[in-house]
Amino acid sequence: MPAEHAVSQAQGTPDPKRWTALAFIAIAQLMVVLDATIVNIALPSAQTDLGISDGNRQWVITAYALAFGGLLLFGGRVADLWGRNRAFVIGLIGFAAASALGGAAQNEAMLFASRGLQGVFGALLAPAALSLLTVLFTDVKERAKAFGVYGAIAGAGAAVGLLLGGALTDYLDWRWTFFVNIPFAAVAAVGAILVIKEPENARNRSTLDVPGVLLASSGLVALVYGFARAEQEDWTEPVTVAMFVSAVVLLGLFGFVESRVKSPLLPLRVITDRNRGGSYASLGVAIIAMFGLFLFLTYYFQIIRGYSPVKTGLAFLPMVAGMITGSTQIGTRLVTRVAPRTLMVPGFLIGAVGMLMLTQLSVDSSYLGLILPAQVLLGLGMGTAFMPAMSVATERVRPTDAGVASAMVNVSQQVGGAIGTALLNTIAAGATTSYFNSHSGSLSGVQLEFESMVHGYTTAIWWGFAALLISAALAFFLITSKGSHVGQSLADGEDGDLEKGAPVPAFAH
Repeated sequence: MPAEHAVSQAQGTPDPKRWTALAFIAIAQLMVVLDATIVNIALPSAQTDLGISDGNRQWVITAYALAFGGLLLFGGRVADLWGRNRAFVIGLIGFAAASALGGAAQNEAMLFASRGLQGVFGALLAPAALSLLTVLFTDVKERAKAFGVYGAIAGAGAAVGLLLGGALTDYLDWRWTFFVNIPFAAVAAVGAILVIKEPENARNRSTLDVPGVLLASSGLVALVYGFARAEQEDWTEPVTVAMFVSAVVLLGLFGFVESRVKSPLLPLRVITDRNRGGSYASLGVAIIAMFGLFLFLTYYFQIIRGYSPVKTGLAFLPMVAGMITGSTQIGTRLVTRVAPRTLMVPGFLIGAVGMLMLTQLSVDSSYLGLILPAQVLLGLGMGTAFMPAMSVATERVRPTDAGVASAMVNVSQQVGGAIGTALLNTIAAGATTSYFNSHSGSLSGVQLEFESMVHGYTTAIWWGFAALLISAALAFFLITSKGSHVGQSLADGEDGDLEKGAPVPAFAH
C-alpha cells in the first residue's frame, strides 16, 4: 500500500466539530494558565484580609505547585485510561469547585486547601486538554493552526493574568481572582459535553501502574518543594538538601520501575525519543527564563516605577501581542513548510536578543525606547518557538500514550517554572545585597535601594539570556523531525515508537 494512502486511511474522517472543540479547549487552557499569575497579584490583599503571616503566605503558591507538579503524570495517564474528554470535564468541574472554595475562604487553611485542590484538578485538566488536540486534529495544516492557538494561549496567558488579576483586585476584590474561574470552567465543560468526541481507539485500557504513580508523584513533589524552599530559605538548608536528594532517589527508582513493569505510567519510549526529549528539554529551560522575566519585570514596574496592578498588566501587552503573532501567524504559517527546529532555533535566539536588551535596564529606563521593543522581540521569539516545540513534543506518539506525552509538556514547564523562580530569585537577591553593600558609601536612601534592586534584576536577566541560548542549542542539536514530512517514515514503519506494520496514528505528523 502506498505510504500516502496508509496515512490517509489511518486518519479517517476528521471530526466536523473539531474547531468548535478547539474553542472550548482554549478557554480551559486559558483558565489554567491565568491562574498561575492572577493569584500572585491578589496575594497581598488576601494575606491582609485573612491574617496570613509572612512565613505562611508562600503556601498560597506552593500548595498549588506541589499538587499540580506532583500529579501531572498521574493525570495524563488517567486521561489515557478514562478518556480525555471525561478527564477534561471532571478536571473543569473540580477546578471550578476548588476556585469557589478559595473565593469563599474565611481563613488561611481554607485558602491553602483550595489551592491544593486546584492543583489536583489542574493536573487532570491540563494534560487532557493538550492530548485532546493531539487526537482531534489529524490534518497537518489544521494541526499547525490548532497548536498555534494553544501555544499563543500558553505563552501569553501569564501576562493576561497579570492584567486581569490587577483589574479584579483594584476594582472588585481579591476573591474574584478565584471566582472568575467558575464561568470559564462552566462554559468549557458544557461545550466539551456537547461538542467534543474523541476517537474511541485512542483509549488505553491497560492497568494503572500504582508503584509508578507513587514514585513519580512523590519524586516530583520533592523536587518542586525543594526549589520552593530554596527560594524561601537557603540552598544548603538541611530540609532543602533532603528534598533534592529524595527527588533524585525517587525519580531514579521511578525510571527503574518503568523499565520493568508491563504497563508503565510513563513508557520510556515517550521521553527517550530524540525529538520529544529535545522538545521537553528546550521548553523547560526556556520557561526558566520566562518565569524569571515575568517576576522581575513585575517587580520593576510596581516597585521601581510605581505602576498600579492594572498598569503593570497593560505594560506587558506588547509581549502578549508578540507571542500571539509569533505563534498564530509566523509559527502556524511556516511549520508545514520548514522543519520545526528551523523555527525553534531562530525563535529562541530572537527571544534571547530581547532578553539581552533588558539586561540594560536601569531605574529610569525608557518604556518606549527599551522595554517595549525588548518585549516585542521576546514575544515574537517565544511564540514562534513554543508552537512547533509543543507540536513536536506530542507527535509520533502512540494514541494510547497521548495523555502522558501531553503531561510531560506540562511537567517540563512546571519544573522549569519552579527552577526559574527559585534560582533566579536567589541570584537576584545575592546581586542586590552585594551591590547595596559595595555602594553604600556613594549612594544612599531610596536611590541606593532602587539601584541595588535593578542591579539584582539585570543580573538574573543575564542568566535568563543564557537559558534561552541553551534552549536554542538543545533545539539545534536534538530536534531532527521533518515536521509535515514525518508521515512518510511512519507509514513505512520506521519510527521507534510504532511497531512495523501497525496502523499509523491519525495524528502522526
